[in-house]
Amino acid sequence: MNTERLKDLRSEVDRINRELLGLLSARAMVVSEIGQLQSELQLHLYDPGREADMLAYLAAENPGPFSSETICHLFKEIFKASLDLKERQTAARCLYSRHAKPQDTKVVAGPVTFGTAPLLIAGPCSIESAEQITDTARFLSSRGVRVLRGGAYKPRTSPYGFQGLGEPALRIGRAAADAHLMAFVTEVVDTRDVAVVAESAHMLQVGARNAQNFALLREVGRTLRPVLLKRGLAQTVEEWLNAAEYILAQGNDQVVLCERGIRTFERWTRSTLDLSAAVLAKHATHLPVVVDVSHAAGRRDLLAPLARAALAAGVDGVMVEVHPNPRVALSDAEQQLDFAEFDSFLEAIRTFLPDAAPAR
Repeated sequence: MNTERLKDLRSEVDRINRELLGLLSARAMVVSEIGQLQSELQLHLYDPGREADMLAYLAAENPGPFSSETICHLFKEIFKASLDLKERQTAARCLYSRHAKPQDTKVVAGPVTFGTAPLLIAGPCSIESAEQITDTARFLSSRGVRVLRGGAYKPRTSPYGFQGLGEPALRIGRAAADAHLMAFVTEVVDTRDVAVVAESAHMLQVGARNAQNFALLREVGRTLRPVLLKRGLAQTVEEWLNAAEYILAQGNDQVVLCERGIRTFERWTRSTLDLSAAVLAKHATHLPVVVDVSHAAGRRDLLAPLARAALAAGVDGVMVEVHPNPRVALSDAEQQLDFAEFDSFLEAIRTFLPDAAPAR
């Protein structure tokens, strides 16, 4: 008799479990629709006030035998799972996601295309003179480099540091790139400068310090110019990709992601290169991904090993700073290569860049 009763009770538990499962699934469907509406209305997916209200009335209506604390604990787990579901589905709808676009995006910046074969992006930290940037462009193009970098506007930690030549640097940088059939990429740091930078640059760079300057991200997106988006000093991968979403949401899908190292407790390097983030970005998005080894390391002796590691991991390019005479550079002197050092750098990574020209 007791054995049969136990069997019947367990069957009843199984039936209730199936009902609970059905109710949880139905609840998840409603939560998914709520998440979609929240995204469309640009509302936060998590509403702590709403959660507190739900827990309060569940505790008030609890018939027992579970305590109210137990009921609240159980429902908090349901709420957490529901929020995770909303976040995953929202991410899947993001324009950067491979769910939204499974095939890789090719980003065309003047005469070059990112996302086909690995590219080198090279040039000085700052454009200091026409002679400096012209000599650098001439040298780099002779080595097969097709993307010239150089800062016209330089956001510096100290307000007394060299801030760049501004608009004149844009003109001489573009002229140097055009003379050697290179693409010119330079950083824009202010919404007021976006239009003038876009007139000269083939590609607009958003630097680490502006990686969550949402007004600037929207503005560069509206230009429909290709954008090189660096990861912020302490951005999570999710925050980095959402920064890209601000640009993509303006109808501009020409975005290249750039991992440049993040700030950690380490002091022997300028930043800590997070190759796992670069690889993850390649998996999670359809956008090309490059790695800036100069800002990650902050020292010349690590540039080639880091570049080899990045290219071996499958990224779409490497950025490195090159200056005719780094000892007299007006910014980031310690991390820039001179021409002879760049030849050594190029030789060290040649296996991954079969089209690079040999050192002369």
